[in-house]
Amino acid sequence: MSTSTATATTTADARSATAKGVARRRARWASSRTYISAAVIVIWCLLPFYWMVVTAFREVGYTFDPTPFFTHVTWDNFATAFSADRGNHLERAMLNSLFISSVTTAVALLFGVFAAYALARLNFRGKFLVLGIVLGASMFPGVAIVTPLFQLFTDINWTGTYQALIIPNISFVLPLTVYTLTSFFREMPWELEEAARIDGCTAGQAFRKVIMPLAAPAVFTTAILAFIAAWNEYLIASILSNDATQTVTVAIANFAGAQPHQEPYTAVMAAGTVVTIPLVVLVLIFQRKIVSGLTAGAVK
Repeated sequence: MSTSTATATTTADARSATAKGVARRRARWASSRTYISAAVIVIWCLLPFYWMVVTAFREVGYTFDPTPFFTHVTWDNFATAFSADRGNHLERAMLNSLFISSVTTAVALLFGVFAAYALARLNFRGKFLVLGIVLGASMFPGVAIVTPLFQLFTDINWTGTYQALIIPNISFVLPLTVYTLTSFFREMPWELEEAARIDGCTAGQAFRKVIMPLAAPAVFTTAILAFIAAWNEYLIASILSNDATQTVTVAIANFAGAQPHQEPYTAVMAAGTVVTIPLVVLVLIFQRKIVSGLTAGAVK
């Protein structure tokens, strides 16, 4: 009897060890798949940027050299990108983009915060219809409104002005702002605002002193996304801007090379590097706030 018990115990221990070994192998394989997938995604996303930087530092004669490393390094491409003698007004275009994107983001947040709060917190007739219209506006193709906007702004002499670029950008960025912040405000517990009202705060004071500090991560994240969207806009700017108000996307598209009829690939890559790096640095500096804003409101 004792022999049978010992045998059963040994068999159970062996099965338990085997099961634990299988579980460990599965866990290691799952972890390996996670790291492999993450590596593939990172390489897939960063490879075009890496190749842009490599080409930006490469001599013009070696533009199409397939070597995947830095070879024939030169700074001349950056000088060409900023050369006003060749008509490349990159510095002025960057200031224009900074101004247009900043104003667009500020106005979109100003209206988007209040609109999102009303859609999330207040009950009124047609609320879901309004939210559906906002979402539908974000899906509306920009190319469909280029001709009407051009005709309208030509009639009122706004073509080539900053407001002709800012107002359409606001219409593109505002739906993103409203929809993102509405999702956050909807998940915020009502008890916080009710407690502030019980303590004597008015509705405006409760919003300003309680809701907005808690919504700061989400607002900051939305501001970053709105700024990047306005910074990268090309279609409207290519139609409605002129030499004085053109943005970086339009300026890079109009780059001229050292020789007539020559496509300045290396200068374009240098300008793209100059324009992209500030955005990358901005995201890296504020990545914690961005991540906290993206996950804010996920759990009540």
